[in-house]
Amino acid sequence: MKTKLILIAAGLILLISVSFYLQSAHLDPVEQARQNPVEQARQSTAEQARQNTAEQVDSNKTIQKKGVKMKFKVVKSEEEWKKELTPEQFHVLREKGTERPFTGKYYKLNENGTYVCAACGNELFKSDTKFDSGCGWPSYFKPISDSAVVYQRDTSYGMVRTEVLCAKCGSHLGHVFDDGPDPTGLRYCINSVALGFERADSVKEGK
Repeated sequence: MKTKLILIAAGLILLISVSFYLQSAHLDPVEQARQNPVEQARQSTAEQARQNTAEQVDSNKTIQKKGVKMKFKVVKSEEEWKKELTPEQFHVLREKGTERPFTGKYYKLNENGTYVCAACGNELFKSDTKFDSGCGWPSYFKPISDSAVVYQRDTSYGMVRTEVLCAKCGSHLGHVFDDGPDPTGLRYCINSVALGFERADSVKEGK
């Protein structure tokens, strides 16, 4: 009788163990990570760092209302810009146009260097902040400095977005969104035609 009870107990333990294993095996990766204490701690630390950086970026980001006149160091008439820029550059930089996705010169570029404004040469983004967002335009998670770009509220096409402008000449670069990677959680979606590129060996490209 005693042996029979031991065998029943052992069988129950085995059944519970197998059931738990099967349940764990069928959890999706997100759920498994959620139940892993080490992964929970890592994600918590990463999320906190991301929030801290995002708050710091937001504190330095003053979004001007549409139509508010901003002052820039480089000031030229639209006729002067039209003479200096290609038609496509003028359309994007000065008329706030957008190049077709997946066609830009720098969309897939993966070289060390600095991205600059195609209109005035102002340094905007470092190559080590560039990432492949899959959106069709060059994407960066932060500008080279807080003073490199300025922001303006954009309500065109029935949407509310944050426009990114060159802080030196006021040219349109693109938009910034809050769906980027760590550490900022931001995605600066920038037109290739609005950019020039200075390789780390100082060979310059652009307009």
